Amino acid sequence: MTATNFTREIKREIVRRGIENACCRAAALSAFLRVTGSVLRSGLCVGFEFVTESERTAEFIIGMLEDLFGAELKVVRAETDKRRGGDRLVFQCLSEHSLYILQELGIVECVNDAIRLNMDIDRYMIENDCCKRAYIIGAFLGSGSCTLPRLEDTRSGYHLEIVFSGQKTADSFLQLLADYEILAKYVERKGTYVVYLKNLGAISDFLHLIGAETALQKLDALASEKEERNHINRVANCLQKNYDKSVLASVQQIRAIEMIAEKVGLQELDEPLCEVAQARMADKEASLKELAERLGITKSCLNHRLRKLVRMAEDLSGEE
Repeated sequence: MTATNFTREIKREIVRRGIENACCRAAALSAFLRVTGSVLRSGLCVGFEFVTESERTAEFIIGMLEDLFGAELKVVRAETDKRRGGDRLVFQCLSEHSLYILQELGIVECVNDAIRLNMDIDRYMIENDCCKRAYIIGAFLGSGSCTLPRLEDTRSGYHLEIVFSGQKTADSFLQLLADYEILAKYVERKGTYVVYLKNLGAISDFLHLIGAETALQKLDALASEKEERNHINRVANCLQKNYDKSVLASVQQIRAIEMIAEKVGLQELDEPLCEVAQARMADKEASLKELAERLGITKSCLNHRLRKLVRMAEDLSGEE
């Protein structure tokens, strides 16, 4: 499953579950507009617009705005997202009520008839635990994505991120996640601040926190399958290494015995060594276990005698 598809599944699950309480809806809208929206001014009118690539997400957000504030939004244009290869819809709300909406969502403040952007998360929006969770949901709906590793790729990993336009908001969002013992980090990227998780356990906790249980089940299934495949690969690699070492040792033993036979003759060896040398030459591909069983000795004893033959050959080679 591609990153885009899994992200879409998470967001669809969030939309299907919905958000019930009015306070939680306001928190989700505040986060969504903060990460993907912008404030507009047209004459004396102040409003906002937001961008999304998902029609379902757009319907969900517009529905909450209409229910809470009676807001009317319209599609003003469609853009092509060159990075993701899809269309993005731009919605706009510019009316006599739009400034009120921005104030209620803690995005702007009016001080002495001056309008000022609130660069941080409005603490009033996240007073309750349910609203904190809703705020996190809204942020993910707006600019979140989750990447899963491919089963066959050992280099790629798990990655979940949410993009913020300001450092202050990113810092506050880190603390918000830390309240649920989810330890995230952020990195600056092209003028934005990307809050990210790379740990499987942390991503699982995040999906559970936002109520994406179906997506969490898929993540757990993938992780289990990947771990099983990694275990199989580790065992196979271990067996291959042991086989390679065994083959290398066998070649070394055969060469040593051939040198001894050429230089002094196997008949000059004492009986135990001669017996081992002849057995190895009679079956060059046999394992130590097989040879030991045929000779009626322990594997350790056989290994000791073979090493003695190798040292003897090294001594003969040094005499040349």
